[in-house]
Amino acid sequence: MAGVLRSIPGIGPVASTVLIAEMPEIDTITGEEAAALTGLAPVAHDSETLRGKRAIAGGRRALRHVMFQAALVAAHHNPSLKSFADRLRKAGKPHKVIITAVARKLVTIANALCKNRQKWAAPAP
Repeated sequence: MAGVLRSIPGIGPVASTVLIAEMPEIDTITGEEAAALTGLAPVAHDSETLRGKRAIAGGRRALRHVMFQAALVAAHHNPSLKSFADRLRKAGKPHKVIITAVARKLVTIANALCKNRQKWAAPAP
């Protein structure tokens, strides 16, 4: 599984080790569940002052912090996630929102590739 994770641009030896150690169920859950376990899934706040606002919450803190670092690398070196981040940047999203979205996408990609036992293949242009 480490080889599959390391094949994804943006996930290095530390991120792959932490993913395997902190989320051993990575290849048996859905992408949404993986994002929630990592703490990268949006949670709606239904209070009067924050009506309609969403934020990330819960999850495994150490894993989330490592995925933020991996997302910073992936936003520059992973072609598909770079275009995704650039699209969000052009839409005027704040930096933290962009990195959170890239980290969530990175976790769901890692989960899907581990589930199928496939290494990363760059999408055709």
